[in-house]
Amino acid sequence: MTQDKFLIIAFFAFSMALFSQEKKEVQELDTVLIKSSRIDLPFKENSRTINVITSTVIKNSAATNVADLLQQVAGVDIRRRGTAGSQADLYIRGGGFDQTLLLIDGIKMDDSQTGHHTLNAALPIEVIERIEIIKGPAARVFGQNAFTGAINIVTKKKLASVASVNVEAGSFGQLNSSVTFGEEYENSSFIAHVGVLTSDGYRDNSDYQNENYVLKGIFNKKNQPINVIATFFNKKFGAQNFYTPTSWGFNEYEETQSSLLGVSTTFKTEKLKVTPRIYWKRGQDIFLLKRDDPSFYRNLHITNKAGVETNASYTSDLGITGFGIDVSRVFISSNNLGNRNRTMANLFLEHRFKLANDKLDVTPGVAVTYFSDFKFHAFPGLDIGYQISDKLKVYGNLGTTYRIPTYTDLYYNDSSTSGNPNLKREEAFAQEIGLKYDSERFTTSVALFNRNATNLIDFVKPDIDATKFVATNFAEVNTKGFELNADYRFKINEFKQTLSFSYNFLDDDILDQDKDLSRYSLNTLKHQFITRFASRLFKNVRQNIIYKHAERTVGTSYNVWDASVIVDVNKFSFTVTANNIFDAEYIESGFVPMPSSNFLFGLRFNF
Repeated sequence: MTQDKFLIIAFFAFSMALFSQEKKEVQELDTVLIKSSRIDLPFKENSRTINVITSTVIKNSAATNVADLLQQVAGVDIRRRGTAGSQADLYIRGGGFDQTLLLIDGIKMDDSQTGHHTLNAALPIEVIERIEIIKGPAARVFGQNAFTGAINIVTKKKLASVASVNVEAGSFGQLNSSVTFGEEYENSSFIAHVGVLTSDGYRDNSDYQNENYVLKGIFNKKNQPINVIATFFNKKFGAQNFYTPTSWGFNEYEETQSSLLGVSTTFKTEKLKVTPRIYWKRGQDIFLLKRDDPSFYRNLHITNKAGVETNASYTSDLGITGFGIDVSRVFISSNNLGNRNRTMANLFLEHRFKLANDKLDVTPGVAVTYFSDFKFHAFPGLDIGYQISDKLKVYGNLGTTYRIPTYTDLYYNDSSTSGNPNLKREEAFAQEIGLKYDSERFTTSVALFNRNATNLIDFVKPDIDATKFVATNFAEVNTKGFELNADYRFKINEFKQTLSFSYNFLDDDILDQDKDLSRYSLNTLKHQFITRFASRLFKNVRQNIIYKHAERTVGTSYNVWDASVIVDVNKFSFTVTANNIFDAEYIESGFVPMPSSNFLFGLRFNF
C-alpha cells in the first residue's frame, strides 16, 4: 500500500470515529453575508461554490500570509517562487494567473500589466476579517478577469482600543515584525498596521525585504458613515531563476509596489441599498536580469487605475434586483510596453426570484462591458438553487466569461518573447452543479464543473526551431472536474476541534497542445488533496496540522506537511510554525525549488 493511500484510509477511519461525538457548537458562517453579487446573501443561501476563510481560521492557522492561507483551499493553486509571499501566482480550477480576480473590500485589484502581480495587493492577515473564494465563472458579477473565479478579501470593521505587537524569527534569517492597532471614537474609528518582513533567503539570491502599510477609517458614523482604506506594499527580492533556467547564469532581481486608496459609503432605505465608491490603484514593477548590472537589462512598468462605481439592490414583491455600474481608466508607462491607456465600463444587472414557498431561487444576470480597445460585449449567466431541507441544498449555475489581454500579452518584447497587438479576448462557457449540506457539526459541499474555453492566450513557438515564444490565440481547451469539501466540528473536554478535508480533481485536454511549443500546457493541477486538523486539548494551547498532496498533469507530484502550535499566556501568544516538516523536494512554478524544512518562532503581545 502506498503512503498516500494509507493516509487517505487513515483519514476516513479517524473521521468515522469522530462522528460518535454528539456535542454541538454555533457555526460562525451562519451570520456571514457573502458579497459575491450586487445582492448580499447569507452563506447558506448562495447558489455557487464559495469557500470562506473566517477570522477564527486565520487566527488559528499555520499561515503567516494570504498566499499560504489560500494554499489550504482545494481548487486554488498558489504557485510560489519564494517565501513570505514575495511572489506567488494565483490560479483557480486550472485557469491561468491572468484569469483570477482579486478584490479588496469589493475593489477590483486587476493589474493591466500582468496577473503576476495579483497577490502583491493581498493584505496582511492581521487586518483581515475573512476571505471569500468564489469558484467558477464570475464575469456577470465582476466583469474582466473573473474568468475562473474571484477572491474577495474583507477587512475588519473595527479593532476597538487594542494594539498588538508581533515579532517572529526563524530559518533562513527570517525576521518579521509588525504593529497593529485600532481605536474607536464617538463618531469615527480606525485600524492601522505597519509590518516589515526580511530574510537572507533559503538559496542563492532569494533574500527579500517586504514592507506593509494599511490604514482603514470610518468617519461620520452617526450620520452617513464614510469608509476609507489606504494601503502601500513595497517588496524587494532576489528573483533567482524566476523566469530563466539556472543554465543561463543570470542573477535576477525585482522590486514591486502596490498602492490602493478607496472611499465608499452606503445609503439605505427599507427597500433600496446603494453603495457608491471611488478608488485609485497604483502598481510599479522594476526587474533586473543582472542584479549588479542594471544597465544590462532593466524593465520598469508603472500602472495607474482610477475608477468610480455604484452598486445597488432593490427589494420588491418580485424578489431582489441587483444592479451596478463601474467606469475606470487605466494608464501604463513602461520602457518595454510603451505608454498606453484604456477606458473600461461595466454595467451589471441581476434579479433573484424566490419560488415554491421560497425553496427555489433563480438568479439570471448579465454584464455588458466596454473597452476602448476591445469594444462592447455581453456576458449572461444563471444561478439556480433548491433548498431540499434546512440543511441540504442542491444548486447549479452556468455562464459565459472572458478576459481581455494584458499589456504584457499585447506588447512585451525581449530576446525570447514577443507580444501580439492583434490578440482577441479569451472566452469560455462554464457550467456547474453542486450539493451543500450544512449543520452545526458538519458542513460539506460537492461540485461537478465543466468549462469550454476558446481563444486562450499563450506564448507559443510556431515551430521547434523558432527562437521566440509569440503571444497567440490558439487553444480550445475543455476542463472538467470534481470538488469535495468537508468540515467536521466536535469537542474534546469542552474544547472546540475542527477536522477539514478537501479534494479537487481536474481533467482537461490541455496536453493536446505541444508542450515543447507552449508555456500554457503545463498549468494544470490534476489532483489536489488537503487535510487540516485544528485542535485545542488545553485551555491555552492550540495546534494545527496541515497535509497537502499535489499532482500535476505532467506527472510531477509532492506531499507537504505543515504544523503550528500557539500558546496563550495572559496577553502574550507564543507561536511555533513548522513548514515542509518532512523536507519534500518540489517546485510550484518555473525553475524555483521550494524551501526545505524550516521553522518560525513568534511572540505576540496585546495591550
